[in-house]
Amino acid sequence: MTAEEILARHNLKRTSCREGIIEVIMASDVALDENEIKEKLSGNYDRTTFYRSFKTLGEHDILHKIVIDNYIVKYALNNSPAPDRYHAHFYCNKCKTVQCLDSVNFMMPELPEGYTGEGMDVIIRGTCDSCTKKQEGK
Repeated sequence: MTAEEILARHNLKRTSCREGIIEVIMASDVALDENEIKEKLSGNYDRTTFYRSFKTLGEHDILHKIVIDNYIVKYALNNSPAPDRYHAHFYCNKCKTVQCLDSVNFMMPELPEGYTGEGMDVIIRGTCDSCTKKQEGK
């Protein structure tokens, strides 16, 4: 799916900034933080345009926010198969990358009466495949 198709599916107006943000994230195999996205974004957008575009993409669930801790927040495209399904994220302690583990799906657990779940984050921490191979000298 292209950036243009993603925006159309969410009934959002096409802008070069929105398309650019989506294209940058689509081209990456790891989640990116705001600065990484800005650095890779072609075009010279002022802060206001960038942040409004970024906020709109998040509000329409095109992007999802991955909070690792108070200092590390990354973003990836929302490829959730269904609204009630979630996937895990992997944080590499060595190279500091974050990857969506789309093959690791789970559902919201049953909550006590009166509680309503609105989201869930699962972060698995460890060493990614690339860092493990480097460490082993492969």
